[in-house]
Amino acid sequence: MKTVIIKYNAGNVQSVMYALDRIGASYLYTDDEEEIRSADKVIFPGVGEASTTMNYLRKVGLDKVIPTLKQPFFGTCIGMQLMCRFSEENNTECMGIFDVDVKRFPATPNLKVPHMGWNNITGYQTALTTGLPDNAYVYFVHSYAAPVCEYTVASCEYVRPFSAMLHKDNFYAAQFHCEISGDAGQQILENFLKIV
Repeated sequence: MKTVIIKYNAGNVQSVMYALDRIGASYLYTDDEEEIRSADKVIFPGVGEASTTMNYLRKVGLDKVIPTLKQPFFGTCIGMQLMCRFSEENNTECMGIFDVDVKRFPATPNLKVPHMGWNNITGYQTALTTGLPDNAYVYFVHSYAAPVCEYTVASCEYVRPFSAMLHKDNFYAAQFHCEISGDAGQQILENFLKIV
């Protein structure tokens, strides 16, 4: 099986590679369109800022390629946000796979932004969460989030309810970092690699 990790100007990609190494999955790290199109699975991870990352995707043409892919595709953290229509982070037009806008958490007296650390996810409705215990804990680092919407297949609450996972057709996404979410994150990655 050929798994591609999309190369772009984002941090934390090495952690995803280590996570795939732990489960014995081989992968290719590339921004080459043909390699991406010929992959069996595509992973779009990372830590970054929305406008800078979208500018890179436009520069190499991946903003047009990614929405047309037909194989199972999994975006995490900034990857998930860029799969949405728009991000309030520097007023960024994104790829529009999910017809929903990413919004900044409002400031509150009691909760800091960014949302950083372990939090539980609920309301699973996706094959990616097969085998997870109820209310599994996963690791988040983000100041922006997609609201609960028609594509939500797992949710979380911080300041307000938000989408922890999204799904539409062959496109899957998680706001949290699977690669550093312990057993739950590893199970989600393994489940993704089993999807046909």
